Amino acid sequence: MTIDRRTLLKGTAAMAAAGALIGPFGARRAAAQAAAPASAAMFTPEEGASLRLLRWVPFVKGEEDAWNANTQAFTEATGVQVTIDQESWEDVRPKAAVAANVGTGPDMVMSWFDDPFQYPDKLVDVTDLCTMLSERHGGFYEGLAAYGQQDGKWISTPLCAIGNAICYRDSHMKAVGFNEFPTDTDGFLKLCQALKEKGTPAGFPHGKAVGDGNNYAHWLLWSHGGQTVNEAGEVVINSPETAAAIEYAKQLYATFIPGTESWLDINNNRAFLAGEVSLTANGVSLYYAAMKDPAMAEIAQDIRTVNLPIGPVGQSVELHQTSTISIFNHCKFPNAAKAYLEFMFRSENMNRWLEAASAYCCQSLREFEANPVWTSNPIHAPYAKASQSLRVNGYAGPLGPASAGAMADYVLVDMFAEAVTGQRSTEDAIANAERRLQRYYR
Repeated sequence: MTIDRRTLLKGTAAMAAAGALIGPFGARRAAAQAAAPASAAMFTPEEGASLRLLRWVPFVKGEEDAWNANTQAFTEATGVQVTIDQESWEDVRPKAAVAANVGTGPDMVMSWFDDPFQYPDKLVDVTDLCTMLSERHGGFYEGLAAYGQQDGKWISTPLCAIGNAICYRDSHMKAVGFNEFPTDTDGFLKLCQALKEKGTPAGFPHGKAVGDGNNYAHWLLWSHGGQTVNEAGEVVINSPETAAAIEYAKQLYATFIPGTESWLDINNNRAFLAGEVSLTANGVSLYYAAMKDPAMAEIAQDIRTVNLPIGPVGQSVELHQTSTISIFNHCKFPNAAKAYLEFMFRSENMNRWLEAASAYCCQSLREFEANPVWTSNPIHAPYAKASQSLRVNGYAGPLGPASAGAMADYVLVDMFAEAVTGQRSTEDAIANAERRLQRYYR
């Protein structure tokens, strides 16, 4: 396995970061360690334990710093060294699958959506851990819990939802005659058409973007009432609702900046911050990337955020990026791994991480709704309810190997890309998606 970047969590740098992470939740990390619940003893690390975590590359520096500082505090409290390997969002999924199936590599993975369902027999049962966390911190949100459970047991620990919302230039919207952002898909299309005519277009990924591409494609389908499968897991993608979603996507695509069919998760960020597009959908990281760069002060002050428009289905229907942490069966120190996760979810540690992430990561446990990060800035508002409002992948069917495989294969993303770019007709794009889905839902 080739690792792009490895962060070894040791030394005084992480110690300094840990000491600096002081928020409205009280004392330094030592206080959290001293107040460790007695129940944590059930996860006493094995003698000589060390751990390796594979995680996605962070888009918010504060989130990374807080995670690393909490990790360093865990090492100081337990003596367990934790190495963190970072991979691009697109590369975490294949790297984790290789580790699971070969039985070597990282002990844990911070992965996407229902990826754990691709190799559930390769994962440590974490029912004891998740039951403890749920009881201690107010319970998991239903959607995030679904990503961690299979057949009555927990195969992965839900970490967060990364909210997806429209980010737009307020002055550009008003320059084309809109005083308020449209709340419905018809009005949204008219806004995008006006922005295109003004030379300040929109742009959404039609490429294989794990987060933004999937979020956009699922919103297109669901907002028009389409589904990949029904509650019984039967493929129902071939429907008038799907055709309507594609026809709408074609009209939107005509207003986009050229090249969005090859965009990955980083490309819409770059285009927006470069002033090439005035509107896209992204996590709150886009706003903070502009805020931290003095050269982008004008853009930063002009950014507004809003939830995705409501389509003919009549309600808000959004996927939202979700992340869970799994422990592989080949981990030699499973108790240490559970102890690490229990430590990271302790109230003071989790609250500091959420606060440092600046609304980028939405909590998986209800206790943390009270974190003041959600009301500290109006920009955060559309992201505040991501964990509560998200629909799970493969709606309305059950989560499992089929839903995980179909997402990993980008079936829905490809269907829209093929149609909007003219590679296939609407009918042929749907038929191709139907054939591909049938291979998973057998």
